[in-house]
Amino acid sequence: MRYLARQLAVGALRRGQSIQQFLGPATGFELPGIRYVEIRPAGKYELYLYCAEDIGHDQFFDVGELPSLELREEDEFGRLIARTDDPEVLLETAKRLVGAATGRWVNVGLVDAEYAEYLGAGRPADAGLDGFRWPVEADPPSLVSEGMWR
Repeated sequence: MRYLARQLAVGALRRGQSIQQFLGPATGFELPGIRYVEIRPAGKYELYLYCAEDIGHDQFFDVGELPSLELREEDEFGRLIARTDDPEVLLETAKRLVGAATGRWVNVGLVDAEYAEYLGAGRPADAGLDGFRWPVEADPPSLVSEGMWR
C-alpha cells in the first residue's frame, strides 16, 4: 500500500513523521520543473511547497537532490505556505492551496518512487500513470491572509 488513508496520514504526523505528495510538473519557470509538498510536524504542523528543476532520469530520481527553481542563496529549499496546530486542518489546507489530494499522501521517501514513475511515463503533462490528474497550479496565498500562521 503506497498511499496513506487519511487516518494513517494524520497518525504519521501525530507520531512525528513527515508525509509528502508529488504534484506533477511545475510551469511558469524558465527551466522544466516538478512540484511536491511536504507536511512536517515541527511543534506545529507545517506545509512546505517545493518547486524543483526536472533533471531526473532512470538512474536519478531523488527529489531532495534536485535543484530548486525558486531558491535564493540565503533561503532554504521549500516554501513554507501554512502552519497550524491541527494536522487534519493542514490536510484540508493543502488540498485548497495546492490541490493536494486527500488520498495521495505517502511516507517520506516514497515521493521519489512517484517521480521515478513520472519519468518512466515520459513526463506526462496532464496526468499520472493511474489517471490521476495533476492539480492546477496556482500561487498559494500568503499565510497571513489565510490565517494559517499561528
